[in-house]
Amino acid sequence: MRLLLTLVVTAFAGLAGAAALAQDKGPIKPMDVKPALAELGKRMFYDARLSGDTTLACASCHQPDKAFTDGEALSAAYTGAGHFRNSPTLANVGYRAAWMHDGRLGTNLNDVAREMITETYLMNMDMRIMQERMKQDPVYVEMFKAAGMSEPSNGGARNALQAFMQTIVSRGAPIDSGALSPAAERGQDLFEGKAGCAACHSGERFTDDLPHNTAVPNNPDIWAEPERHSAFVTYAKFMGVENYMNLREDLGAYIRTRDWRTKRSFLTPTLRELTWTAPYMHNGSMATLAEVVDFYNAGGGDDPLKDPRVRPLGLSPEEKADLVAFLEALSGESFDTDAYVWRADDYDYVLIENWRETTN
Repeated sequence: MRLLLTLVVTAFAGLAGAAALAQDKGPIKPMDVKPALAELGKRMFYDARLSGDTTLACASCHQPDKAFTDGEALSAAYTGAGHFRNSPTLANVGYRAAWMHDGRLGTNLNDVAREMITETYLMNMDMRIMQERMKQDPVYVEMFKAAGMSEPSNGGARNALQAFMQTIVSRGAPIDSGALSPAAERGQDLFEGKAGCAACHSGERFTDDLPHNTAVPNNPDIWAEPERHSAFVTYAKFMGVENYMNLREDLGAYIRTRDWRTKRSFLTPTLRELTWTAPYMHNGSMATLAEVVDFYNAGGGDDPLKDPRVRPLGLSPEEKADLVAFLEALSGESFDTDAYVWRADDYDYVLIENWRETTN
């Protein structure tokens, strides 16, 4: 097991270097972005025309009032498909050292935007068509000019989405203001001591940005529902996974390392904004924070490759409640914002208080 930990850290050394940027606890500092570019990215983020059949926007799976998750165990996907993983929060994504639960994408949000838009089971968009759609929209044409670009372009669009996502920064959490309740203070002592959570959930974002196997059980819905299974097969085939048609487990970081000892390892998630982002784990298999604490208190799940630091904790009911209180203190104000949404019935954009009203 010691060899496994060495291998994982070595394989993701680049990620660890980036993670070191956020090791000092404290309020997350806003990133310096160009306002006009971020506003353009915000409009695009809520625009379903960025998907092939105009039914799915970035915000479909990353909703602001849920800290930019979707509240589902397994997220939505392109028409005819279903995703096989939980939608991660976009809170503080500008500081992330890796993307996707398996860590296959690096720090460049521009690359992440491209994958989300073009992947067949996500938004399934040919970016050449996306560019033409934006060129035919006078509002987009004007906003690109305001952001310093001559006309809508794919590169400019990705830069704009990156700028908008960099504005999504946590604010107002009790952990930052020092306004912890007595229970949360006791929970913090457990988090950093007896419970051992800080071994992986470190820094101001409470993550080491590295993959670990904590033996989270599989979510059987991935293979029981044809739409999700087909998306999983598409992903596994594209990533070169062996025997993908018969596979009934998510291999996690293995698709990147190709070393069997990293199977079922997933990036440590940030603990920021937990009260908004249920259900939990990479596959949404746990509904509440109390369930997550119970899972780790029992020593995690059953997996021969489980990280040796995941072991029974022996927490009392009172200690578990204190730990949950501390985890809740890592969440701040809601990210709910006004949004522009494309409304197909009148072929125009409208500014509404709740963009999901157009999907009802």
